[in-house]
Amino acid sequence: MIISQGKWRQQSGGDKLLLFIVYMMMALAVVVTLYPFIYVTSMSLSSLEAVASQKVKLLPVGFSLLSYKLVFSNPDVLRSFYNTLWYTVVGSSLSVAATILGAYPLSRKELIWRKPFMLIIIITMYFGGGLIPHFLLVKNLGLLDTRWAIVLPPLVSAFNLIVCKTFFQQTNENVIESAKIDGCNDFVIFLRIIIPISMPIIAVMALFYAVGHWNSYFSALIFLRDSKLYPLQIYLLNTIVQNNDSSALATVENMAERAMMSMQIKYALIMVTTLPILFIYPFAQKYFVKGVMLGSVKE
Repeated sequence: MIISQGKWRQQSGGDKLLLFIVYMMMALAVVVTLYPFIYVTSMSLSSLEAVASQKVKLLPVGFSLLSYKLVFSNPDVLRSFYNTLWYTVVGSSLSVAATILGAYPLSRKELIWRKPFMLIIIITMYFGGGLIPHFLLVKNLGLLDTRWAIVLPPLVSAFNLIVCKTFFQQTNENVIESAKIDGCNDFVIFLRIIIPISMPIIAVMALFYAVGHWNSYFSALIFLRDSKLYPLQIYLLNTIVQNNDSSALATVENMAERAMMSMQIKYALIMVTTLPILFIYPFAQKYFVKGVMLGSVKE
C-alpha cells in the first residue's frame, strides 16, 4: 500500500506508529523469505573454491555454471524432471476438469440430494481410511507401479471442490435463465457461459493442483518401485537427505574435486526443482486473488 504525503500527514500519531510497525514487519518477512532463496542461488552460481571455503554470504563469489552443467547432463535428473512435468501437467489438467465438473452440479439448487452429497464430501475432509487401505485399494485397481497411481488417487480435493462450488453459486441466475429461454441445455450453458466467466477460479485451482503435484513425493515412495518413474522430488530427496549424488558426479574422477562439487550440486538441484513452479505465479497472479475471494464468500 502506497500512502501519499498528504494522507500521511492526516494520520494520527497512533495510526502512524501502527503503520510503521506493519511496514517493519513486512520488511522483516521479506528479508526472512528472500535470504534463503538468494543464498541458495548464490551458492549454486559460485566457484567451487568459494563454496568449499564458505566465502559466500549473500551474492555469488566467482561466477560458475559448472554445477548446472553437471545437473542437466545427468540423465537421471532429466528423466525425473520429465516425470514431474508429466505428473504436474496431466494430473493438474484432470484434477481441474474433475473439480469443476463436480462443483457445478453441486452448486445448482435443482440437483436432487445435493445436501447429502455435500455432507459425504465434507466427511472425507476429516476422516480417511488410512495408509494401508489406501495402498490396498491402489494395488487392487492395478495402479501400483504406474504413472496413474500418482495422478488418479488425489484427483479431486474436497476443499477445492467446495471453493469452486461456492464460486459457481455466485453466478448470475438471470444469465442462465436467459440461455435456457433461448433453448440452451445445461451442457451448452456450462461450456459456453460458465467456463468463460470462471477463468479466475480455474486458474486458482490449476495453481493449487500444480503446486501439489510438483512438490509431491510421498505417493511416489509408496506406490512406485520402478526408479524410472520417480519424480524430481524423489531424486532431490535421495541427493540431499540420503547424500546419494553419485549419478550426478559420475563423470568427475578427481576425488578432491568430487568432494568439493558434492555440496554445490545439491544447491543447483534445489534451484532446478524450485524455479519452474515459481514461474507460474506471475501468470496466474491476476486471477489468484479474485478467484480465491469470490470462491470463499458465502452469500
